[in-house]
Amino acid sequence: MRYKVILPATFLRRPNRFVAQVLLDGKEETVHVKNTGRCRELLREGATVYLAKADNPERKTKYDLIAVEKVSPDQTRLINMDSQIVNDVAEEWLKRGSLFSPAATVRREVRYGTSRFDFYIEDGDRRAYLEVKGVTLERDGIASFPDAPTERGVKHLRELIACKEAGLEAYVLFIVQMKGIRHLCPNDETHPAFGATLRAAAEAGVSILAVDCIITPDSVTADQPILVVL
Repeated sequence: MRYKVILPATFLRRPNRFVAQVLLDGKEETVHVKNTGRCRELLREGATVYLAKADNPERKTKYDLIAVEKVSPDQTRLINMDSQIVNDVAEEWLKRGSLFSPAATVRREVRYGTSRFDFYIEDGDRRAYLEVKGVTLERDGIASFPDAPTERGVKHLRELIACKEAGLEAYVLFIVQMKGIRHLCPNDETHPAFGATLRAAAEAGVSILAVDCIITPDSVTADQPILVVL
């Protein structure tokens, strides 16, 4: 997945979860944040961020904040934090034959029960539902999800259990929007119910998968499988 026009800027502050103030070419600019999560460990004053120029010239904000450089004592890690791009990244990964055959039919936003899952896949006799979660939270090389409570995420997990009980394949795919991760685990501290339900889903036969991504300022590509530790 590639963006068209990318510009570096300096993060100043985030008045609310939808917008941020950045310094762009020496001027303060209000930009849209394409992630409604907390992202407190990422969006720190002075951080280098990357902006994608919006296609719609009539929009109130001209740019979307889509990536950030997270500086730690031993490295600088580039993290894509665009929550709206993860399904595109996942679709590219699926169509490469990473989980099903390249001939599989992949459909997006398909309803099952009371949920609308990100993907429905048909591959020969196989029928599967797959839900995608974007991951931006990292501590000491360990990725975790979620970074804020997600009752919607818990609901999706319960519906995936129902899919499995109905004889369908069911998957959760965590797209880790960075490289250099040792493993992924549920963030029990932030949302214990999500972690508990994720473990219940795994016990019910739902496949829990994670892949990292090659990140550049203007692109995101799903890359290698990551161990999921429950």
